[in-house]
Amino acid sequence: MNIPMVDLKGQYLALKDEIDTALIDGLSATQFILGPNVQAFEKEAAEYLGVEHAVGVASGTDALHLALVAAGIGAGDEVITTPFTFIATAEAISYVGAIPVFVDIDPYTFNFDLNLLEQAISAKTRAVIPVHLFGQPVDMNALKTLCDDKGLIIVEDCAQSFGAHIDNKQTGSFGDFGAFSFFPSKNLGCFGDGGLITSNDEKGANELRVLRNHGSRERYHHNVIGYNSRLDELQAIILRIKLKHIDEYNQNRRRVALRYSNALADTSIQTAYEDGIGVHIYHQYTLLHDERDSIMKALQDNNVACAVYYPIPLHKQDVYLETYRDSQLPVSESVASKCFSLPVYPELEDDKVDAITDIIKGAL
Repeated sequence: MNIPMVDLKGQYLALKDEIDTALIDGLSATQFILGPNVQAFEKEAAEYLGVEHAVGVASGTDALHLALVAAGIGAGDEVITTPFTFIATAEAISYVGAIPVFVDIDPYTFNFDLNLLEQAISAKTRAVIPVHLFGQPVDMNALKTLCDDKGLIIVEDCAQSFGAHIDNKQTGSFGDFGAFSFFPSKNLGCFGDGGLITSNDEKGANELRVLRNHGSRERYHHNVIGYNSRLDELQAIILRIKLKHIDEYNQNRRRVALRYSNALADTSIQTAYEDGIGVHIYHQYTLLHDERDSIMKALQDNNVACAVYYPIPLHKQDVYLETYRDSQLPVSESVASKCFSLPVYPELEDDKVDAITDIIKGAL
């Protein structure tokens, strides 16, 4: 038995004929930069996500960065977010000269605690970046009510939540901007780096199109300092094909997650949690246990992949440690010391899920 964290090859083989044909057509067309497939994917993604505008960029990190630039966030501004996420969330804040303000997380959803967030708002707070971590939506209705009342900008970090929704309203459609990643292991992933920014503001979307293309509104006329951050045409071809399957992919992720949770319900493990506010799409299936390392060793000894997302909260990372040395974020630190993630992908068969949970039970 050899079970990876994600089966990228299996997903490719299932779509191989369609992908290969489309890529060859794209190569023959030789329109590689901001070509017709980028434009088509932007339109199709916007329709799926229920937004007016979708702007393809080079990565999920760029999506966060450019969204903050377009929102006018800059030096000295405070942006509230979670310390329990990938570094890109905080990097984007630092790129624009703003100050990340970390608030602790809920011990079950692993998303930031809205009560603590409200307490962290200061006169310098300009924006909030909610992270729909592992595919569990933040309570965006409550957050939007708070941010609207305080006049704060919302940039949703949807890197792990494509297709997650609250009452059929998609993540990425609540805030001023939504930032998506298409890194290969995401639930909607391409064959390299890629990202997308969503917005319902036409002016903001037009600014993003300028920013991603060297600050140019007209060829060789540069109106602002921009960036080289364009979604690749070949990646857009792949994403267009996979987008048609995203609901099926997410349903199968939920199938795997439910099977894990049912099998481990009577153990000492804290299984992945759903708060009932939105539909979790399980980009990761993450558990907690005090004896994480011994459980992971048992899995690895049986050729089952597992991983820790994330072992070091952002306020404890070397790059931020000096600034946040006195920060008190005990839940984030506790979760980071106990969390581990199991394989979860649409192609994972039930018998393999059962074999994984049997190994875990044996380790316990």
